[in-house]
Amino acid sequence: MSFLFLSTEQLQKWLNEGLKLSQNGNLPTYIPQLAAVDPGGGAVCVQGMGGEVYRVGNVTLCFPLMSVIKPFVLLYVLQEVGEEILGRRVGMSPSALPYYSWEQLAVDGGFPRNPMLNSGAIALCDLMPGNTATERTERFRLWLNEGAGCGLRLDEGVLDSVRSHPNLRNLKLVKILTQAGHLQEPELALDTYQQVCCLSGAIADISQLGMMLLQPPPTVTPQDCEQVLEIMLTCGLYEDSPHFAQRVGIPLKSGVSGLVLGVIPQTGVMACYSPPLNEQGHSIAGLWWVETLVKNIRNL
Repeated sequence: MSFLFLSTEQLQKWLNEGLKLSQNGNLPTYIPQLAAVDPGGGAVCVQGMGGEVYRVGNVTLCFPLMSVIKPFVLLYVLQEVGEEILGRRVGMSPSALPYYSWEQLAVDGGFPRNPMLNSGAIALCDLMPGNTATERTERFRLWLNEGAGCGLRLDEGVLDSVRSHPNLRNLKLVKILTQAGHLQEPELALDTYQQVCCLSGAIADISQLGMMLLQPPPTVTPQDCEQVLEIMLTCGLYEDSPHFAQRVGIPLKSGVSGLVLGVIPQTGVMACYSPPLNEQGHSIAGLWWVETLVKNIRNL
């Protein structure tokens, strides 16, 4: 299967329709720089395993990945420490509560349900190699850029914005994780988490990251990519994951910056950016674009 049925004109039409749907969404107010972006901005990139690429919208705009980085933190840590050590820090089970829920973590005895939750991602950042958060983030950034052929950079402005308003929910998560013995260096892990979420790129960079999961470089095992895709399918949209797994049926990951990354096995990826979010923190237009593409593929 391929995207050869698609055209730039068709993708532009979908872009316009999705942006109209997003007008009732909201921007995240707890990160000042994200709250100040243009809500009407949007970009989509569809990239196939056969080499076909279609891009529309503001394709030169750079934006932070936020939680879309989480699958790649998982992939990186799998390569660095292996599945056995990773499994001692985080589970692989879905959660019916929001990504920031400390109540879920407390009920689970301080053991994160999965790596897509904030608690799970912070626990994985504790396992990343490097003596400082900056060193860990830079090593990770270079690994991604080399492996995926993209050009991610750390957005210092967004990072300053994140640090200017301490996230009390994340601080609560760190406290519970530490008390349960699942964080060895809590301040370092949280700082690393904040930095990796502020890695930024254009829509083509996000698309290249997605292709890394379908066409892994020599440094990445296909089995680890399959594990990452499975957790994206079951947990990538948090409590909304079962609903979209049934309706759309492909691995997805969203971020509060307005990104959605969809991976279509044996076919390719769709990377979308539109800042207005629904109540669960997902890009309204991004989810619509991915679902529209998948429906068209199934109707071929």
